[in-house]
Amino acid sequence: MALYEHVFISRQDLTTLQTEDLIKQYSDILKENGGKVIGHEYWGLRTLAYKINKNRKGHYCLIKSDSPPSASHEMERLMKLNEDIMRVLTIKVQKHEDGPSIMMRSKSKNEEHSPEHTEKSETQELTN
Repeated sequence: MALYEHVFISRQDLTTLQTEDLIKQYSDILKENGGKVIGHEYWGLRTLAYKINKNRKGHYCLIKSDSPPSASHEMERLMKLNEDIMRVLTIKVQKHEDGPSIMMRSKSKNEEHSPEHTEKSETQELTN
């Protein structure tokens, strides 16, 4: 079996719960076809570089899997038929990274340097 990373973008009008259901649905398809899901991540609602199907934003999701090529092709085929999914990218990798992906790490760094976080730390310093 091969290691894959599947990234897909779903429509902006879906809720976070519906997007999580899509992740579960396609993870189950991989499992039914002899694959194993290593992990998944929800990257959130992000602005697209250009409009896709009249949408300016989309929900980004990542699924890491260890599956045969046939399972990956079947999942990708079903994703392309689903009208809620705008884009799909599947990459074959040599090894999965341990821990969160680079998108999740950069998201947590942005939260640390947000103005709200800076204001809180400044007020804490003033009170001490």
